[in-house]
Amino acid sequence: MNLLPKFSPRNDDQRLVDLERSMLRREAAIGGKLFGPLPKGRTRQFFCFDESTWIWHETWKDAKGRGQAITTKYEVRPNGIIKSQDGQPYREISHDEALNLRRAVLLYQQRVDADYQQMLRAA
Repeated sequence: MNLLPKFSPRNDDQRLVDLERSMLRREAAIGGKLFGPLPKGRTRQFFCFDESTWIWHETWKDAKGRGQAITTKYEVRPNGIIKSQDGQPYREISHDEALNLRRAVLLYQQRVDADYQQMLRAA
C-alpha cells in the first residue's frame, strides 16, 4: 500500500488554477464591500483581474424580478485609463473618475493585504 500522495504536473497545475480562482473570488468579495452596504438581493464585486485590468460587477433583480447585471472593465494604460461597460466600446475616463478609481484601488490593496496577513497569522 502506497501511503504517499501521487503527484503529477497536471494535478499540480490544476491545484494552482483552483487556488488562483479561489483567491480572485475572495478578493472580489473584499472589493465589493469597499463602497458601502448593498441593498438586499444585490451583489457587487470589484477586483484586479490582471496587471492592468480592474473589474466592477454588480447584479440585482429589477422591479419585475428579472436578473440584471452590469460589468465595468477598466484598462490602465501608460497614456491613461479607458473603460468599457457591458461590452460597449472603450472610452477614456474623466480626471475625477480616475481619481475615484485610484482611491478604490488603494483601499482595495489595503483591505486585501490585511485579509491575507490575517490568514497567514491564523495559519
